[in-house]
Amino acid sequence: MLSVIIPASNEEGYIADCLMALFASTPVPGGAEAVVVANGCRDATADRARAMAAAAESAGWGLAVLDLPQGGKPNALNHGDRAAQGALRAYLDADVLVSPDLMTEIVAALGTPVPRYITGTARIPRAKSAVTRAYARLWQRLPFAQSTAPGYGLFAVNAEGRARWGDFPAIISDDTFVRLQFLPDERIQVPAPYDWPMIEGFAALTRVRRRQDAGVAEIDRLYPGLLEREAKEPLGLGGVARLAVSDPIGFATYAAVSVAVRLKRGSGWTRGR
Repeated sequence: MLSVIIPASNEEGYIADCLMALFASTPVPGGAEAVVVANGCRDATADRARAMAAAAESAGWGLAVLDLPQGGKPNALNHGDRAAQGALRAYLDADVLVSPDLMTEIVAALGTPVPRYITGTARIPRAKSAVTRAYARLWQRLPFAQSTAPGYGLFAVNAEGRARWGDFPAIISDDTFVRLQFLPDERIQVPAPYDWPMIEGFAALTRVRRRQDAGVAEIDRLYPGLLEREAKEPLGLGGVARLAVSDPIGFATYAAVSVAVRLKRGSGWTRGR
């Protein structure tokens, strides 16, 4: 059985669409459930999720909704893990939309006795703001985004893979932490896509990028050597030059966000990418 754990903090505008896309999946061998963990919400996220009970039943999915008074994504993930019934685990952002065949492809790829980390093929929908469109265009050409199975917004593991770590640690970048529990040849990207929206606007991009950088630095500090498993190709000066020449607007936007991040450091959780 597959358990899809969805941490959700103030996601009332997204959670119903996220669940509807899940419930439209091709029938999942062994069955499937969604475990929504509303954490520290000041909106109707939990109620919107509970309202999807009839759609879940009609699709043959289980649905559990936890409503935690405290926020924090690692805590939400741990509560979701404890409530989940499936041996196969997927962890899904509440604003991600999966394609119909993705869950069945993930389950098929997880059907092995060796540890596996699986994700789908991410698509970034067209953003509303010009600055986010430019940033996303450049970002998708960077080594991390071009690597196999980066897993942003969605990753899944089998029981053997889940045994690689215990509780989710109280760190910023839980997805990076999990991905690097696996060597590159243990990480697999299946063809079926999912939509992963990028946050809108320069200020928001800067906040999220600052958090991402802080998360990587935290992992490097707490888990020395773990980042060596990333195995992404270095961009190099030649690669930087090619990006700048081929997409000067995208490059300038990405560079401006990078500069803004360095001008003011911060930490903590912020919604989005």
